[in-house]
Amino acid sequence: MNREDFPMLKEDLIYLDNGATTLKPQCVIDKMTEYYEKYSANAHRGDYDISFKVDQEYEKARELVRKFINAKYKEEVVFTSGATESLNMIASGFFKKYLEPGDEILITQSEHASNVLPWFRLANELQVVVKYIPLDDHHYVTLDNVKKTVTPNTKVIALASITNVIGDERPIKEICEFAHQNNIFVVMDGAQSVPHRKTDVQDLDVDFLAFSGHKMCGPTGIGILYGKKELLEEMEPQNLGGGMNESFDNPREIYLKDLPTRLEAGTPNIAGAIGLGRAVSYLETIGMDKIEAYEKKLRKYAMDKLISIPHLDIINIEADGGIIAFNVNDVFSQDVAYYLNKYKVCVRAGNHCAKILNQETGVSNTLRVSLYFYNTESDIDSLVELLSNKEKIVEEML
Repeated sequence: MNREDFPMLKEDLIYLDNGATTLKPQCVIDKMTEYYEKYSANAHRGDYDISFKVDQEYEKARELVRKFINAKYKEEVVFTSGATESLNMIASGFFKKYLEPGDEILITQSEHASNVLPWFRLANELQVVVKYIPLDDHHYVTLDNVKKTVTPNTKVIALASITNVIGDERPIKEICEFAHQNNIFVVMDGAQSVPHRKTDVQDLDVDFLAFSGHKMCGPTGIGILYGKKELLEEMEPQNLGGGMNESFDNPREIYLKDLPTRLEAGTPNIAGAIGLGRAVSYLETIGMDKIEAYEKKLRKYAMDKLISIPHLDIINIEADGGIIAFNVNDVFSQDVAYYLNKYKVCVRAGNHCAKILNQETGVSNTLRVSLYFYNTESDIDSLVELLSNKEKIVEEML
């Protein structure tokens, strides 16, 4: 689907590592090039025509993102360097001054490092407690297990909407409803969900959301922090400097600008923001519901073939996202990835930044196939053919 839009797919390449980053369509590349070639001035700094053009394009991108996730206000959309920075800003900029010793933060053992380490740091700095919500037999989060883990000390539940290894979709809306009944905040890591299905922050009623542009056909180095306006108003800026202040005369008289500018210190990734805005428009033209349905169909096609290969150990036979994690029995995952690379098949191997997941699955490293709408059944057929012959895999490793 839409393969002709992606210059890299004109090469003899089978790209199955979309959970790490996605390929970029020509329209996004052209939009960023347009900025560099035609109006490469700073944002919110100049009093001349091309600077005004930058301001218009930069804020247009913010509005496109607002509509894409159905945020209520444009001020609720903050540009960051990616989901990692967004999650760190949420932890350190908001919850560091909110939490007290003994308070509890609930996560799972299947979270990405970016939704683990910022909470670990708060645990060390504030003596708060990080607890794990138990996963079911399929390594899924259930609302019942959330309810069983919550105590009167629980203040935050921080979860990926879809995880990057298991590929399970969490019941975020139901979790938010329960959490808010108990005065608990919900932080959603949307890095693996926002690019693949429709996201409506008002419907979910999530308090904070983080996601990255490069996983949704946009540039690297740009991401989004969404937060309810009243919560962002309480967030402490993690960076101070140009652009985000109204005035400063002495240490006691520092006045900051309104949202979202106060949280975007310094010269932003202007080309990245403009490119992300174009990526959002591109995805909406295709249709997020169409993308979700296609990926589910393609994953089923892949699973029907991969499950018949006797020497594959598939970790997540059932999954909601287009992610398949597996190993070739008795062969190190990186060695299989190198073997596939000889045939220009790109997959991920390792722990995928989910380093505590092995405590749940008992498996430290896996191969990961992660699908996107430009992948095809032909891509899957090539992968299956290469994985079917274990002797060939072993021989070509030598």
